[in-house]
Amino acid sequence: MDILHNVLLVLHFIGIGSLLGGFMTQMKQLKPGTAVVNAAMFHGALTMLVSGLLLVATTYMSGEGDYVNNAKIGVKLAILIVISVLVIINRKKATVPSGVIGAIGGLTVVNIILAVFWK
Repeated sequence: MDILHNVLLVLHFIGIGSLLGGFMTQMKQLKPGTAVVNAAMFHGALTMLVSGLLLVATTYMSGEGDYVNNAKIGVKLAILIVISVLVIINRKKATVPSGVIGAIGGLTVVNIILAVFWK
């Protein structure tokens, strides 16, 4: 079960990198009216969502569910759902407002901060 947990954790990190990298790419070339939700953001958000849920599930299945901070997981899941909805709604649009891109990136950073500092 440890190998599966570690593989899922690596996938979760890859999803974070993809989502944050897609955001940074948009910030680098951001001019008014040119922002888009790129494929990296879409696939990163979905990878984070699926791998995060499977990480929690495997933790419970291994009998270590007593050590899961359910409040933290709930808050992080809620933020990730908002990110995913923003990405899915805006991924087919030719351009999106810079505030949407900023919200996606900002919420991603908030999720990372919660993962690191909320014990």
